[in-house]
Amino acid sequence: MLESLLLTKRVVICVGAGGVGKTTTAAALGVAAAQRGKRVLCLTIDPARRLAQSLGLSSMTTDATAVDPAPFAAAGGALRGELTVMMLDTKTTFDELVLRHSSSPEKAKRLLDNKLYKYVSTQLAGTQEYMAMEKLVSVRADPRYDLIVLDTPPTANALDFLDAPERMIDALDSATMRWFLEAFEASGKLSLNVLARSAAVVLKGIGRLVGGGFLAAMAEFITSLNDLFGGFRKRASVLEAELRSPEVAFVLVTSPSPVSIKEVLYFEERLAQAKMPRGAFVVNRFHVPPAAVGGVDAAAVATAVSAHGLALDADAPGRVIRAYEDASKLAALDEEHLVALVEQAGDVPILRVPEQPTDVHDARGLVKLAGLLTAAA
Repeated sequence: MLESLLLTKRVVICVGAGGVGKTTTAAALGVAAAQRGKRVLCLTIDPARRLAQSLGLSSMTTDATAVDPAPFAAAGGALRGELTVMMLDTKTTFDELVLRHSSSPEKAKRLLDNKLYKYVSTQLAGTQEYMAMEKLVSVRADPRYDLIVLDTPPTANALDFLDAPERMIDALDSATMRWFLEAFEASGKLSLNVLARSAAVVLKGIGRLVGGGFLAAMAEFITSLNDLFGGFRKRASVLEAELRSPEVAFVLVTSPSPVSIKEVLYFEERLAQAKMPRGAFVVNRFHVPPAAVGGVDAAAVATAVSAHGLALDADAPGRVIRAYEDASKLAALDEEHLVALVEQAGDVPILRVPEQPTDVHDARGLVKLAGLLTAAA
């Protein structure tokens, strides 16, 4: 199942709603691939501190950082390959894009120094998702890595990742952008003469409120972006093609909750419509039915307890029975929630990852999760 993806694909992309364990799943898949001799880069978005600690790092940075294999060997999961991690920095990636596609170093510097650019490069809707894809394309070409595991941005709407290239192009090619370009003369000054009288009055009013320098900075910013537009449009088509490559597989991560299931199914539909490869579903925090078949009674509880050389008070068997019944109900409810997923998944495999007693907080936890994710069933 997932082991096959790790051994045969070049890129594995973990997607899903926020809070379902995407980042931890991506890290565990990276560990599993490194255990099998792969040179892995795990590219993650704003990882939790405990995940960095579980990898033996004080924090993750925007630089590629090699993970020390010693803790994993001590935990019984030796890394025969290499595991490298990197945190995506949206602005750094945007800056690299500007330097790469500007028609001259002078124009690139002008844009990088623009005050509005410094804000837009981190705050514009869709920027983080788009830059995640940019970084993916960049590192995929790096011969140092056999496998790239990408943890997608923790957005409320999982579709943001797929729509990011189109939305970035729409933002750059909007009517407002073209309107400002027409008003910005070759001399580098905003000209109100070419605008309709009413529009000029509005801009003059705005200028009095925010200062003429703001309008000039805005016009310069838009003009500089226009210099990059051809590169952005070409790049967006490259990104979309990358996601359809047979070397890429999407791992759709969810929990058994109805809301998460609904969102991951919608995402799966979009992937299918776009002819993008779905590799597997991962259902985290799944309640597994208790091992005993047919229920338990007080006699069974007493026998099991005595087998371990323990003794319980008089009320304990009743509490154990109620706990068993509650666990059975939770497992049945989770399985009921998965009915729609099972029906829609078709031949895309579904892996149920059992609810764990604690969150992953060390190498041992990641090794255990890597084993669960690469189980055959």
